Amino acid sequence: MIRLIPKFLLSLSASILLMGCGATALVSTPIENIDSTPLKVTDMTEAEKKHWGHLDLVTDTIPGMSVDKAYAEIIKNKKGDKVIVAVLDSGIDLKHEDLKNVLWTNKGEKPGNSKDDDNNGYVDDIHGYNFLGDSYDEQLEAARIVKLGLGDAATQAKAKALVEKELAEAQQQKQRYQQMQQAVKAADAAVKQELGKESYTQEDLAGIQADDAAMQQSVGILTQMLSFEDSIEEVLEQLDKGIEHFSDQIDYNYNVDFDGRKIVGDDPYEIESLGYGDGNPQNRVEGESHGTHVAGIIAAERGNGKGMDGVANNVEIMAIRAVPNGDEYDKDIALGIRYAVDNGAKIINGSFGKAFSPNAEWVYEAIKYAADNDVLIVHAAGNDGIDLDSPGNYNYPNDNENSDTEIADNVIEVGALAPNYGSEMVAAFSNYGNRNVDIFAPGGEIYSAMPGDEYAFSGGTSMAAPAVAGVAALVRSYYPKLTAAQVKHIILESGLAPQAKVVLGGDTSKTATLDQVSKSGRIANAYNALIMASRVAAGEITL
Repeated sequence: MIRLIPKFLLSLSASILLMGCGATALVSTPIENIDSTPLKVTDMTEAEKKHWGHLDLVTDTIPGMSVDKAYAEIIKNKKGDKVIVAVLDSGIDLKHEDLKNVLWTNKGEKPGNSKDDDNNGYVDDIHGYNFLGDSYDEQLEAARIVKLGLGDAATQAKAKALVEKELAEAQQQKQRYQQMQQAVKAADAAVKQELGKESYTQEDLAGIQADDAAMQQSVGILTQMLSFEDSIEEVLEQLDKGIEHFSDQIDYNYNVDFDGRKIVGDDPYEIESLGYGDGNPQNRVEGESHGTHVAGIIAAERGNGKGMDGVANNVEIMAIRAVPNGDEYDKDIALGIRYAVDNGAKIINGSFGKAFSPNAEWVYEAIKYAADNDVLIVHAAGNDGIDLDSPGNYNYPNDNENSDTEIADNVIEVGALAPNYGSEMVAAFSNYGNRNVDIFAPGGEIYSAMPGDEYAFSGGTSMAAPAVAGVAALVRSYYPKLTAAQVKHIILESGLAPQAKVVLGGDTSKTATLDQVSKSGRIANAYNALIMASRVAAGEITL
């Protein structure tokens, strides 16, 4: 599981502590000399915030992927091939205004007849498949290991220690958020009574001449909260989300007695236990938004005047529901990869990950199967702010079986960028590693689709992976003869390579250059990738 990272976890946490509670030759020139790019000295506009991942570093001083530049100068009106991109994730809002016209449709299947018309082993899989049935809330794999006694003694001991530590932390954080919520509500009521009105601004707060300590404290609390959100209503909404987040951890993720899988009807630790799930990968609950957000980044319909634009045109999204509100099962991921490959996907986006993987071999075999069938897998590096090269720091699945040798050359591991070019360019939450992370891409506070024709900002390497998947889709659309391995290396070798040191894990005492914390030492760039792809396709460059 790699969740969306809401703003409350990145900003309000600080306030809790403060409170004490076929190729055509191109003439375009690659973007290369970027170290003289000035730092951005003004705040991003609202339009830039919603679109920063598509902007150009040199022109906009924002470390986007030069997507707008690629469309304006390279793609223009060229027509490419359709590329099927599988989104192996939580359920997707298949009716979303920005996604419904870019969905993959299985033409061999007749909807709603409860038959496997195309004999692919899956019934009524019109837009993809749902391996979770009606389940959604789930344990983390560590809790399942403790409950079921999976793995060896060392693995069980490590899982048990993690569950106990994280459960205690979640209980403490939930209590802090509840206390903070109570304090904000009380302060809000007191200030409304003092001002004699139901809404107020920061200027109103500043104008209060508070004689007593209680009112001074109320004004101080609200002033601080309004530095994070535009209104107290929004602050309270974020606090509600925080309480819900930690409640989920307590009730489901770290609860060793919870069983979210029983309604699915299979044995998740038996790969031959098949015939489960259904053909409807639609999100099941309102809060199940991750897959929709990811799909929007890749392929939200471009130029329709709604919400936002995806990175890629000429894309069909294949929805594969396999990631719950908790850790995904290795079985579902392995079968999901094979489903995508067998049904025509050329790219698979995997914005998920976990620290334990009892049946990792099933997923490794599926990755090799994808490689054998020329399918590229783009995977999120994880949101723990850690060095994945350090012993014991795992983010499954990976493409090297936790060794120095890759098992296949078709996987791109993606870390996340924040929109601040310079030392704070790597998002504080992003994992990193010279051996385990290939490249970085925009992932901090990305605006994308949400269920119910909504849109919102969320951050995570979950957002960085689909950005790269979108670039891969562009390359495979306009240069369809390139192999998955070639596309991988084009993306890695064509990115921009800043030489400045960046802060890692949000810890200013930890700094390194990008080539020390990723294989490529680069940030993904669509413009450069298309230029390099044209040259590889023309035989001018070999990879």
